[in-house]
Amino acid sequence: MQNDKTILILGAGLSASSMIRYLLERSDEQQWHLRIVDQNLEMVKRKIDGHQNATALNFNALDPKERRPEIEKADLVISMLPARFHPEVAHDCIDFRKHLITPSYISPEMKSLDEKAKEHQLIFMNEIGVDPGIDHMSAMKIIHEIHEAGGKLTAFRSFCGGLIAPESDNNPWNYKFTWNPRNVVLAGQGGASCFLDHNEYKYIPYNRLYGRLARITIPGYGDFDGYANRDSLSYRKTYGIEGIPTIYRGTLRRPGYCQAWNVFIELGMTDDSYKMDRSETLTPRSFLNAFLPYRQSASVEDKFKEFLRPERMNLYEKFEWLGLFSKDSEIGIESASPAQLLQKILVDKLVLEPEDKDMLVMFHEFEYILGKEEYKITSSMVNIGEDQTFTSMSNTVGLPVAIAAKMILNGEIKHNGVLLPTTKDLYDPILSELEGFGITFHEVKEKMVQSV
Repeated sequence: MQNDKTILILGAGLSASSMIRYLLERSDEQQWHLRIVDQNLEMVKRKIDGHQNATALNFNALDPKERRPEIEKADLVISMLPARFHPEVAHDCIDFRKHLITPSYISPEMKSLDEKAKEHQLIFMNEIGVDPGIDHMSAMKIIHEIHEAGGKLTAFRSFCGGLIAPESDNNPWNYKFTWNPRNVVLAGQGGASCFLDHNEYKYIPYNRLYGRLARITIPGYGDFDGYANRDSLSYRKTYGIEGIPTIYRGTLRRPGYCQAWNVFIELGMTDDSYKMDRSETLTPRSFLNAFLPYRQSASVEDKFKEFLRPERMNLYEKFEWLGLFSKDSEIGIESASPAQLLQKILVDKLVLEPEDKDMLVMFHEFEYILGKEEYKITSSMVNIGEDQTFTSMSNTVGLPVAIAAKMILNGEIKHNGVLLPTTKDLYDPILSELEGFGITFHEVKEKMVQSV
């Protein structure tokens, strides 16, 4: 049987695994053929596993001369490339009149293509992963329900975190890398985090970010700490809640992580703005000592304890476990910044083991007035990965992308242009199908006060 639709997938890394599986499982019924390109051809072949409806490709997807002929042959393009390359792919899709999906934030460059996409009746679906993606859809579902009931939203707080599953949580940081380590090390840098609190604009500079935390408790999964994301304010327009008095978006970690990470920031070990001399000769111990004062009679351990101060000595075990006092081997990176050296130390210790499972946690809190009563709704989702191929991160990023692809190819999305999934016709079917994969939200509604 001749396949009717060709899907070109640019990039087949970790977050693409679940998407590829979903599309292949439905490819016979839907008459799809997948053409999947990645620099690692063997990885693509493993993910295809000999499926007759898929072709593994190996070319430079960043080179338009190699990329454009493949886009011309496709009906739909899914770009899992780094976000900065999406606009280039989008321009190709306009030239060849092809639909496009990316899981990344809509950049100004992508947004500028809205009119051209509409002119050619093209769908450029963006922000359709987990964060952004599932966060939009799950939040908008409840926001619309509150508005439809006549309620007035007064506060919206939202948190998301990629963490380690409880059964794989076996280190004092209660954390392992389930996403890009560099992004974790540099998180929060480049400007103050801003949000609204009871109509007051609040700003948290980087050096205070991990010290001002919100405590979140999810039944069955315990406590989490949330630190503010860079920009919460733009979501007022995204969600149609411009007049809301309180809006806050944050990232989740287990208690103790942020307090310990703050020590790295205070020392200067997360700085990525300069290179350290002779960095390739540094051991973890000499790297740490480079940020501590010289004291001939004091050991590195003693100087570090003095830096921690008595009130933070409970954190000492975390740094000792990382091997920061080790002088046995060099970190081994030439011309490296402090952040790069720290990343190497962390990656070596906080790596996912073969049997480990990751966990994605999302939590929303809505406060609103209905009539003369004030209410609060909490909505939480916890998803645990299957294994190291079909991780929670892969499932929660890849499945929404794949479902959106099916909807586009089946003509179920009736509007076009540069889109994100904040309308009911998009989020309802996607959230409904995600429930079948265990990506479900638990909602609790309670009355806060008797009158306002």
